[in-house]
Amino acid sequence: SSSRSRSPDHCDRHSATHIMSAAGGTAGMGAPPTIVKVETLRCGAGFRDFCFVKMTTSAVDKTGKPIVGWSEYLEERNIGVSQVIQWMGLLVTGLNPLPYAKIVTQLKANTRHVPGGIAQQGIAAIENALLDVVGKCYGVPVCALFGGPIRTELPVYWSHCGSFRVSYSKLLVNPATKTETPPLESLEDIRALGKEVKESGYHALKTNMFLFKEGGGPGAMYMPGFGGGSGSPELNITPKLISTVVTQMRTFREAVGDDVGLKLDLNYNFKTDGFIAMAKALTAEAVGGPGIDWLELDIYSPKALRQIRDAAPMPIASLESLMGRKQLLPYLEAGAVDVCIIDPLWNGVDESIKMAELCDVYEVNCAAHNYHGWLGTVICAHFCAAIPNFKVLEVDVDDVPWKDDIVTAVPIIKDGILTLPLGPGWGIDVDEEALKLHPALSDAKTGIWSAAATGGN
Repeated sequence: SSSRSRSPDHCDRHSATHIMSAAGGTAGMGAPPTIVKVETLRCGAGFRDFCFVKMTTSAVDKTGKPIVGWSEYLEERNIGVSQVIQWMGLLVTGLNPLPYAKIVTQLKANTRHVPGGIAQQGIAAIENALLDVVGKCYGVPVCALFGGPIRTELPVYWSHCGSFRVSYSKLLVNPATKTETPPLESLEDIRALGKEVKESGYHALKTNMFLFKEGGGPGAMYMPGFGGGSGSPELNITPKLISTVVTQMRTFREAVGDDVGLKLDLNYNFKTDGFIAMAKALTAEAVGGPGIDWLELDIYSPKALRQIRDAAPMPIASLESLMGRKQLLPYLEAGAVDVCIIDPLWNGVDESIKMAELCDVYEVNCAAHNYHGWLGTVICAHFCAAIPNFKVLEVDVDDVPWKDDIVTAVPIIKDGILTLPLGPGWGIDVDEEALKLHPALSDAKTGIWSAAATGGN
């Protein structure tokens, strides 16, 4: 990874007086800081956009510049999040950002009649920008606001391994060589990719289901759960598809050896019977070596997920799409998962930590859902650093060449370990001038699954 290291400034003594006042300090020490403006910014990222919230406050850093809070959010298949954030930005303008929970609670009350979904994603984006402001004002990393860091070295895995190369190889670079990624068109390409992962130092990978043409040519992902078309909406499974996926995972295992973990994400692509059939087929004997670390899937029924877990010969990871403890609790009560996946960019880091604490009551460890840019990755990393029951952090490796350029510091990842940035706030900021060099796509049809295969097999 890049070694850029411009650390954001933090509050000077002038800001400290704001903090004292906000906390009920001595009268006359200055008015508390306020939120001056909330903006959404974005830039093109090949097949989607990187999207950010910029929260400007009246507090100043040691150079006299306004303290700005940043967060990252995702807008794909959820068009409208930017507009929700902009509306919420108007609601919070003029408020003191330091008692951030008061603001978040009010936003949840404003959207009580439409809980979850785009409303919650908007709240999370505001919340995470607030946390950046609070950390910078106190001069501490965000994880310290929650008693962390418990750890600063975080195990990560190579996510969407091959998934982006199937459709977007010409837009991506290998971060180690800075060269264009090769296309994924055959099992031999999977074998080569597996060797690349092993040589990179990553200790685990996660992939999706691929379909290849017998005569060669561009491959495709099997993704009817998102893409529609053939295979959707019934989401049935076939013996041929099961055989194809088993062969794919066995090829990965042969390439990486026994010391690199394999994870497979089935997303929303089957119903209960299909998930069970696929799980039963992916035994250690069929895949080779230690088999699969976890089988990941999404289904909106705690009882069905428990049924799948009971039938599966490997651990089940799920729940990344759930928002808040109220949605999470029924799955924990049902004993539905081995690993709970939580998305801090959809829930907000504060709520995500509370969700992880709930999981700890049920003796379940948590992984962070993360398919974002570097700011989003670092936000997730602070969540991971603040919870005791941490499993692993997801990281996308293949990406556009300018991913490193649009932030002020790139987190160090070496031998499958991410070192947590410990500057004030998140420890990294967004480079606004760099964003301008890459115009946003702002296209409702873009997104990581926009080119996913929808044909049956």
